[in-house]
Amino acid sequence: MNDTPDEARTTEPAGSSGDPEVGPNESTATTGSEQAGSTGGAGSDTAGDADRAASGAGGVHAGNAESEGAGVDGADVDGTRPPREREWPRYVIFGAAALALLLVGATVGLLVARGTDSEPATRPGPVDVGFAQDMSVHHLQAVTMANWARDHSSDPAVKQLAFDIASTQNEQVGRMKGWLMLWGKPEEPAGEYMTWMSEPMGHNHGEESESASSESKTSERAPSGPSGGQVGGSRAMPGMATEQELSKMRSLGGERLDVYFLQLMLRHHQGGVDMATYAREHARISAVSTLATSMLASQVPESDLMRNMLSERDAKPLPFP
Repeated sequence: MNDTPDEARTTEPAGSSGDPEVGPNESTATTGSEQAGSTGGAGSDTAGDADRAASGAGGVHAGNAESEGAGVDGADVDGTRPPREREWPRYVIFGAAALALLLVGATVGLLVARGTDSEPATRPGPVDVGFAQDMSVHHLQAVTMANWARDHSSDPAVKQLAFDIASTQNEQVGRMKGWLMLWGKPEEPAGEYMTWMSEPMGHNHGEESESASSESKTSERAPSGPSGGQVGGSRAMPGMATEQELSKMRSLGGERLDVYFLQLMLRHHQGGVDMATYAREHARISAVSTLATSMLASQVPESDLMRNMLSERDAKPLPFP
């Protein structure tokens, strides 16, 4: 049959009589397509509504988070926080950095000592122990002076030098304390300082004796000028500042502080160079000799720099015993 079904005619839009007739198969496909489109449109509308709802909820949460963040920042920006609260984090950062350097140094010291001197025959001698004990004390005073100059000087060159000295020597102190812990030795000698440089076996730095001789010599401690002044209740080492000199440094400001700090630190370095030179030549453990060499590599150039900085400020170094 060639007649077109009534269903096909009903699908023709009004005003399209000039269009070709649609066959049965095409009519069915068209109807199915319209139904699918209608169903898909409904699903699309439903999905769109869900997306818009989720987007709206997310926008609300994001807006709340931004508002909360703005409130937190605003408390810091609008100046309502007291001045002291804005300043203290700087000291916390420096303190945390110093502690981190000590921990790093101690870890490195333990690893190096175990890695390079693990043979039973390699035991720390008087120079190894004495150098680690005495140089730790020597370094800590340098760190104290450097931290003060870093925080109170207005000269960028002085502040940078002080920062470098404090950072380097803090790490080295941690390393030496790590060795002492590994060797089962105290962090400070029980008797006088510097016996490891004058007595081949030392009175209490060696492996065996740490008893009667140290007790007898402890009572003989006495202050004696810049290289033997009282620091922490014990006789100091070459180049170390006395408590009076440290108090004077803290009382100064401006260029006078810069000059006096450079003078004290230069003399301090001179004493440290002598100690490191002796340890480099006489240490039994290679890691100790290597550290002493590293100290010389940093302190000798720093000493030359401080001499130049003093000369630029028309000042001279302090006498070194």
